[in-house]
Amino acid sequence: MKLSSPIHVLKSQAKELKRSESLSMIEALDKIAQREGYSSWSLLQSKNSSPFPKSYSEVLDFLNEGDLLIIGARPGMGKTSFTIGLFVMAVQRKLASNYYFTLNENHKDIAGRISIYDKTIGNFKESLGYPGNEHLGYIGVDYSNAISADYIIEKTKATISKKSVIVVDYLQLLDEKRINPPLQKQVEKLKKYAKETGCIIIFISQVRREIENQIDKTPRLADIRLPNPLELNLFNKIILLYRKEKRSEKVKICFYRPKEHQFEVSWDWQESRFS
Repeated sequence: MKLSSPIHVLKSQAKELKRSESLSMIEALDKIAQREGYSSWSLLQSKNSSPFPKSYSEVLDFLNEGDLLIIGARPGMGKTSFTIGLFVMAVQRKLASNYYFTLNENHKDIAGRISIYDKTIGNFKESLGYPGNEHLGYIGVDYSNAISADYIIEKTKATISKKSVIVVDYLQLLDEKRINPPLQKQVEKLKKYAKETGCIIIFISQVRREIENQIDKTPRLADIRLPNPLELNLFNKIILLYRKEKRSEKVKICFYRPKEHQFEVSWDWQESRFS
């Protein structure tokens, strides 16, 4: 049977239950398990031993508070669409403010991409970054040329929370301007910010062009394009996408952190959306 929430969320609920009802941790875990339809926590864990997502809709729930995530691919593989789909899921839940910072796209492009997943959310005003509907306050989109770690923190600190998702489009552009700190310093600052606030930060990333000359074009960690030094161990999770052809209806989702894991999702190449 499908759990109501990922195991790490259920554990957090058990901790809250332990405090509120003065239970032992074992008692609290078992109580949560019974609510999910299992007689004990150990049985729940044994039946749900793989924490990794197996579908596109499960990816967002796999992310933990404070996570830094890379989503990367070769050009045209769908990394932006994949990320925007996750961003839209976060907005649809209406649990917290979510932000999309782009140094690569304009308002028309982003609004169009969002509308593919949800036309209501995609109908937002460029000047405010908010849609005039029930999603007011749950989405902010920023196209400033001044985007950097400091800029992102300044723009989000008043409304950020544990359920917030921040997207940075894209990683390699953060230090393109010489006035900005090195990429390593900026990512370190954003990692500290994510840890302190509990928000999730997703970085869209390029991969090296040389991969086009390889027989196996499936991207790996070494293929992430790093024109400037950056320690990849700053990221809790790394996802790289691959599909054989432009019109392929399946895309391979390759996790390389926290450990290697792969599954396939459906890709509508005509609408440019995942499902």
